[in-house]
Amino acid sequence: MARRKKGRDISGILVVNKPLGLSSNQVLQRVKRLYNANKAGHTGALDPEATGVLPICLGEATKFSQLLLDSDKGYDTRGVLGQVRSTGDKEGEILQERPVPELNTETIETVLSRFRGDVEQVPPMFSALKMDGKPLYELARQGMSQEEVRAVAEKKRRVIRIHELTLNSYTPDSLSLSVRCSKGTYIRTLVEDIGEALGCGAFVQDLHRTHSGPYDEAMSHTLEELEQIVEQGGEDKGALDALLMPPETALPETWPEVSLTLAEAARLLQGQAIKTGLTDNPSVQLWAVESGVRILLGIGRVENGAIRSQRLMQVSLPDLA
Repeated sequence: MARRKKGRDISGILVVNKPLGLSSNQVLQRVKRLYNANKAGHTGALDPEATGVLPICLGEATKFSQLLLDSDKGYDTRGVLGQVRSTGDKEGEILQERPVPELNTETIETVLSRFRGDVEQVPPMFSALKMDGKPLYELARQGMSQEEVRAVAEKKRRVIRIHELTLNSYTPDSLSLSVRCSKGTYIRTLVEDIGEALGCGAFVQDLHRTHSGPYDEAMSHTLEELEQIVEQGGEDKGALDALLMPPETALPETWPEVSLTLAEAARLLQGQAIKTGLTDNPSVQLWAVESGVRILLGIGRVENGAIRSQRLMQVSLPDLA
């Protein structure tokens, strides 16, 4: 007998402003509980000491979580100069202390210019990247030597892209920066590398995510706001549901929309490829559009004159007969 799902079949995306001190999974579980949702997932973890934009996907929207994981992100960060720490942030132990050179805007901008565009990064030792199924941070905390963990991290070296790197302000021993970057960018590593380029080392004191894919801070809600709505509304989830953004907001606007009749949509949902005269395209949005009906079916591709599904929603199609 199939196990009965617990919770509501509610779908959408909630943009949470993650507070300091909670893990992304803790935020996810609180949101899932508040909505009594049967399925939920987040779209890219923030460290407990980081804050800011954390989109939570509920229900069918979880099928698009990977798109948001792969999307560009934006951050505001403050780096403290003159110290190197084991974790790259304020939680780590001090490994080195070095004098900070006298700074001016021109000196800082010269260094920052080296970190715009495509940049090689070695992930920090205290990261979620895995070896033999275990995150590096777990291996580091279980006693693997720093040299061994560093060697593993070095093998994970990757090229990331810094679209924007802006100096907001600086003091004799700190820099405040805004960053817009590709997926997989470690802001701790970026700040550490900037500190090394300045000759004094650095670590992240504060980190706040301002953007995640199409979602920004202006769209976000705090956990306190959500809990207050629940307290005022009791069992009625209507006010909470009104905060959800439709699943299609996760889809890149650059992906063309392919409109299908209801009959074509039904065949697609049954796993059939649909013939089309459209040009081949690896990424398209799939919609059922007919007689005033407009329903998101999912995402797919156009290949060799046929529409093929990749991720489909569970939807009910109306009968227009």
